[in-house]
Amino acid sequence: MRRPLSRRLSTAAALVAAAVVTPLAAPVPAAADGVVIGGSPVQVSDSPWAVALASRDRFGGTRAGQFCGGAVVSPTTVLTAAHCLSLEVLGAPLETVEDLHIIAGRNDLRAAGGREVAVRSVWVNEEYDSFTNAGDLAILTLDKPLPKDHVIPMAPVGDRAYEAGTRAQVYGWGDTTGQGDYARSLRAAKVQVLADTACEAAYPGNADGTYLRSVMLCAGEVEGGRDACQGDSGGPLVARGRLIGLVSWGSGCGQAGSPGVYTRISELLARMAPTAAKGS
Repeated sequence: MRRPLSRRLSTAAALVAAAVVTPLAAPVPAAADGVVIGGSPVQVSDSPWAVALASRDRFGGTRAGQFCGGAVVSPTTVLTAAHCLSLEVLGAPLETVEDLHIIAGRNDLRAAGGREVAVRSVWVNEEYDSFTNAGDLAILTLDKPLPKDHVIPMAPVGDRAYEAGTRAQVYGWGDTTGQGDYARSLRAAKVQVLADTACEAAYPGNADGTYLRSVMLCAGEVEGGRDACQGDSGGPLVARGRLIGLVSWGSGCGQAGSPGVYTRISELLARMAPTAAKGS
């Protein structure tokens, strides 16, 4: 999981401005820090905006090369975590990975169905900080558009979906136990948005990272048991039908007192707004 948003998001704004919508009433390179613990299988058709990020060249073909998740915010735009595209995760420089693609609409990664779409270009937040885990954002531009019903609206600043106590769901194909038991089908876990003070207490600044409320979001259960884990990084956190976060980082998976930390979507939208307005 992991990271604050860049202070220079002009390139990102240009890539995603079209996606700003009115809110609705194994022995392979190490997988990213993120997996759905305490969840259950869900139908991709009910959450088509949840997609898998994959590379068979880097991660093999057993699970179609899945190594992270992503959220569709426009027919040709997918948001994911910056750390998913790091040398540490990929095991090779990003520019050398020639088969980077997303998998949409596939319930079982080992089966056929759905569609695989190549990633045409990648924007990785230049100010992603692997020490604090701030700015954990990357934007993928797809080679071909997905259907419009795959798009999920993003929750803006002030949306009630960010309020502490709000019920949410986190989605992914990652580790389901914290012991390397990776899911073959999409899973979701019910969590709740936690108060910023809870995450500040859990992550005041140590080897795990530093919780920064302006650019991060905290979600999980106080007693633990439901969380994202290895392989879920970059996947969507959804509340009230809107995207509020991307799986970023945390200490362990589903542990009491160590909630999951997510890249806060409202911060992205706030930084994009001036650029989007100029272009309108």
